[in-house]
Amino acid sequence: MAQLPPIHVETVSLSNRNARADHIVRRYGKALTGRVLDVGCDMKRIKKLRPELDYLGIDIGGEPDMQVDLQAAGKLPFDDKSFDTIVCTDVLEHLDNLHQIFAELVRVSRGKVVLSLPNCWYTFRQPIRKGRGEIRHYGLPAEPPADRHRWVFNVEDIARFLTDKQDPLGYRIAEMSASVNPGAKNTLRRFIWPKRAFLNRYAHTLWAVLDTSG
Repeated sequence: MAQLPPIHVETVSLSNRNARADHIVRRYGKALTGRVLDVGCDMKRIKKLRPELDYLGIDIGGEPDMQVDLQAAGKLPFDDKSFDTIVCTDVLEHLDNLHQIFAELVRVSRGKVVLSLPNCWYTFRQPIRKGRGEIRHYGLPAEPPADRHRWVFNVEDIARFLTDKQDPLGYRIAEMSASVNPGAKNTLRRFIWPKRAFLNRYAHTLWAVLDTSG
């Protein structure tokens, strides 16, 4: 079993989609070069922040340039290595065919894949501990939800998945980071908990940049 790469801890609150788009442009702006594909683009917030990009946004709803149902299609409608950069943030957890679409992201990239996935343990921990409250995306509403999460994983699960897929799919993990909300409590927890345990409990998102140029 391959050793997990280092996971850098970054203090940032990403409470909504606008904040997430701002973070992508600020933190990963240098990777947004050449032809950019935004998978799960929603309202194309990245394009609105960086209007000069050679950009294509795909999604099942919102304001995509091309409407694509990833769950139904199972394949991206593009040739191999069609894009310099792929952005896919908080999308794969909504898909039953996560493994297939992840492989498709790598297939159509000739440079970088900027990826994020949520830490489900962080979402579950407080409601379970308190014995009350809705576990968002995983509950049992009276009516079928238009969207929900299909997977339950933590930071270490995601890191292991990305590490184990490197050789079969032919990419390299260029960097990996975990987002943790700011605050004195989390600063203290970083000294109390072993790093993996801290990230599994308190990091809300894992980010990775995959190098597909090789």
